[in-house]
Amino acid sequence: AVGQITSTASLSHNLEQCVRLIAKAAAGGAKVLFLPEASDYIASSPQESLSLAQPQSKSPFVLGLQEAAKAHSVAISVGIHVPTDVPAEIADAAAAKDAKLLNRLLWINADGTINHAATYDKLHLFNLGAARESATIQAGTSLTAPFHTPVGRVGGLICFDLRFPEPALALTHPGPNSPFVDPAVGPAQILLYPSAFTIPTGQAHWETLLRARAIETQSWVFAAAQVGAHHPKRSSYGHSLVIDPWGQ
Repeated sequence: AVGQITSTASLSHNLEQCVRLIAKAAAGGAKVLFLPEASDYIASSPQESLSLAQPQSKSPFVLGLQEAAKAHSVAISVGIHVPTDVPAEIADAAAAKDAKLLNRLLWINADGTINHAATYDKLHLFNLGAARESATIQAGTSLTAPFHTPVGRVGGLICFDLRFPEPALALTHPGPNSPFVDPAVGPAQILLYPSAFTIPTGQAHWETLLRARAIETQSWVFAAAQVGAHHPKRSSYGHSLVIDPWGQ
């Protein structure tokens, strides 16, 4: 199942939306629910975003999803924010001023445990005009190798990564001795693009880019999207899609 939500700055409200979708997915017989980028929250300012982020192991949003996954026996792919690690000896006001977050794709197993080996931190950040994701987000450092799931071998990417074909090809068609694919698992059959596209870029490019990635890699593409108004200054395009290797 592919879920579409409207995240706000309220983690509890966003968790409620996701838990409802988990129950609905389970009732429909789904084994996995794919949720959008930034499902935990979308803030109205960089400062608010930094203040809302919590360590993954203590986040009530993540813990709530783990409980729901176990209760309904449904695995979950979900986008969250995670503070970068700051050593205690420099965790002072100066360090706080430079603090950043990771834009993370997390996999929660159907028993409620987290598959840490499947964790992916967004590589390509959205810096266009006044929108500067890099103001609060630290880019990830590597792709994450595809992994087994109840629906096939999955390779995770996030939103703006969609505009770059190279990561998709690296996960689905690795070269000899590729560091991005575990030989014991094999290449990805499904590419994930949880997203929060703006309305103008979504109208212009969203479906075209998703279909292109599916066709060129001959893979399935699952794209769970944020939709609607998160706050007065930001809205997302929506139009969550599942696309087959033929581009349909």
